[in-house]
Amino acid sequence: MSHQTQSTGDLVSQLSSEISTLVRDELRLAQVEVTGKAKKAGIGAGMFGAAGVLALYGVGVLIAAAVLALALVVDAWLAAVIVGVVVLAVAAVVALGGKREVAQASPPVPTQAVENVKADIDTVRHPRRDHE
Repeated sequence: MSHQTQSTGDLVSQLSSEISTLVRDELRLAQVEVTGKAKKAGIGAGMFGAAGVLALYGVGVLIAAAVLALALVVDAWLAAVIVGVVVLAVAAVVALGGKREVAQASPPVPTQAVENVKADIDTVRHPRRDHE
């Protein structure tokens, strides 16, 4: 059936169906974009968690060093302090890496989907007349 013989109702129904399909496709694209950015933020948050665990171990080692220093007053406590400082330095490096990951994630904005919707609106407002 050609466009000239279709009724207005048929054309409106077809347009409605095509718009629904277009909106669903754009929503799927937006979901894919947001998921990718959320994953990056999750990696940064995981790195912050790892930094917290390492800092906790560092505090534990420093506490053990204080106990050893009070109990024995020998060189063993010095070794424990060195280990604690190293663990805390590693925690600081991991925390800085986590901060960088979170900063790169930025708020998720589905840029490609937004551009496609703008192009779709422009096409509807200014249709090309290819079939004339």
